[in-house]
Amino acid sequence: MADITLRRALISVSDKTGLVDFVKVLGEAHVEILSTGGTAKLLREAGLAVKDVAEHTSFPEMMDGRLKTLHPKVHGGLLAIRGNPDHDAAAVAHGIAAIDLLVVNLYPFEATIAKGAAFDDCIENIDIGGPAMIRAAAKNHAFVTVVVDPDDYGPVLEAMREHGGATTLELRRTLAAKAYARTAAYDAAIGTWFADQLGARAPRWRTIAGELGQQLRYGENPHQWAALYRTGERRPGVATAVQHQGKELTYNNLGDADAALELIAEFDPKASPAVAIIKHANPCGVALGGTLAEAYRKALRCDPVSASGGIIALNRTIDADAAREITGIFTEVVVAPDATGEAKAIFADKRNLRLITTGGLPDPRAAGLTFRSLAGGFLVQSRDNAVADDLTLKVVTRRQPTPKELVDLRFAFRVAKHVKSNAIVYAKDGATVGIGAGQMSRVDSARIAALKAAEAARAAGAREPPTRGSVVASDAFFPFADGLLTAAEAGATAVIQPGGSMRDAEVIEAADTAGLAMVFTGTRHFRH
Repeated sequence: MADITLRRALISVSDKTGLVDFVKVLGEAHVEILSTGGTAKLLREAGLAVKDVAEHTSFPEMMDGRLKTLHPKVHGGLLAIRGNPDHDAAAVAHGIAAIDLLVVNLYPFEATIAKGAAFDDCIENIDIGGPAMIRAAAKNHAFVTVVVDPDDYGPVLEAMREHGGATTLELRRTLAAKAYARTAAYDAAIGTWFADQLGARAPRWRTIAGELGQQLRYGENPHQWAALYRTGERRPGVATAVQHQGKELTYNNLGDADAALELIAEFDPKASPAVAIIKHANPCGVALGGTLAEAYRKALRCDPVSASGGIIALNRTIDADAAREITGIFTEVVVAPDATGEAKAIFADKRNLRLITTGGLPDPRAAGLTFRSLAGGFLVQSRDNAVADDLTLKVVTRRQPTPKELVDLRFAFRVAKHVKSNAIVYAKDGATVGIGAGQMSRVDSARIAALKAAEAARAAGAREPPTRGSVVASDAFFPFADGLLTAAEAGATAVIQPGGSMRDAEVIEAADTAGLAMVFTGTRHFRH
C-alpha cells in the first residue's frame, strides 16, 4: 500500500512534551492543524496556526468539554477508506474532510489515581473521546497515522523527511499496534481502580497492564527472551529503581533483587540496620547489627559459600564502611534505599557490581496483588502482608520463651516468610545461623539448615555449630514431631510455627519432653 502524505492533523494532548517543536515542523510541511482546548491555546501562544475542532465540525464544545470530538466530521475523517466509492461519496455529501494524522495522549487517569485523588476527580479524568479517536485511527491505519506517545514524534518526522511528507505503512502499523496497547492499558487501569473502589476481589474480567521499562538480554535462561514492564504501582521497588553502575540487570538479577528488597523491608530502618544476602531468590544470610557493616558481617557468617555472587539488600542508606565490607567478596547486585557519595565511589572500583537505589522501602503491610502465569490463565492473590510484629504469639509448651528468645523468634519468623517452602530458619542474636529452603520434606529442611550451619562453623574455626542455643522458625506447621526433634538435636531451644496440624498435640508433647519453648502464630507463610 502506498505512502500517505500528511495534509491534515488533529492534535489534542494532555502531555505536551515536545509538542510545539513537532507542530512547527508539521506547519512547515503545510499540514493543517486541528486542535482543542489547552492544546490549541498552547500552539497559538507559540505563534502556530491552529483551527479549532469546533470550527471544523460546526458544532460547539459543550458539557464542560465532555463533548467536543465525538462528531461524524471527526470520526468520519478518521475512518473513511480512501478510494472506496461509497465512503468517498458519503464524505462529499456530508462535508467530511480526511484526517491523516491523529496525535492524542489521554487524560492522566493513572496519575490521578496514583496521587490518591477523590472519586469524582478520578471519574472526570476518564477520557472518552480520546480512546474513541485512537481506536478509529488505529483501525484505519492503512490511511491514518496515529501517535499516542511523544517519543514517536521523531519517527514520524523522520518518515516525512525521507518520503516527501508521507508516512509508510510499516510505521503506521507499528504505531497502530502501540495505540491499541495504550488504550487497553488505560482501560485496564480504570477497570482495576473501579473494582478496588467497589471492594470486588474477583471481578469477572481482570487485565494486567504495564509500560515497557527495558528489554532484557535474555530471560531465566539464554534461549528465553524477556522484558521488564512497570505497572505504575506507587510502592518503592526494583522496577522503578535507579541503577548507578554496572552492566545491564538480567531477568534473574531483577527477580532476586526484588526478593531481597521485600525481605529487608520487614526490618524497620529506624529500629536497627539490617542486611539480607539472597541467592536464587532465597536468603542465605540475614542479620541485624549496630551498623550496616556489622549486620553484613553477621549475615555473611551464616553461609559465606553461597553468598558469593549473591544479591545484597540493606534497609538504610549505604555508608562507606558497609560498602568496604560488601566489596570484600564478589557480589552481583546491591540494593538499598540510597547510598552516600563515598559508598558509591567505593563501589565504582568494582565494575561488575550493580548498585541500585529505590528511594525508599516497600511497606510490608501494604495491600496489593501478586500474579502467577498458568497454561491458559493466571492466578491472582493478595500479597502476604502479615508482619511478625503484628502477630499474637500463643505459648503452647510448659516452658515460656525467654525475652531474648522471643526477640529472635520474631526475627526468624520474619525471615522464614521469605524462604521458599518448606522453610526452616535457625537464628541467634539477631542473625540467621542456618537456613533450609525449598525441600519436599520439612524434616529435610531442618537437617539441611543444621548441616550448613555446622559447615560454616567448621570453616570459621568455631568450636561448636551456631545452632546451639538458637531458635528455629518454620513457615508452616510441623506435620510430625520429627522436624522439631531434628531442630532440638541441632541445639535449638525455642520454636515458632503457625500450628494447625492434626498432630499438634504430639508435636507439643515432643517439645515439652525436649525442654523446648514453642509458640504458635496462627499465620502460615508458604512461599512456593
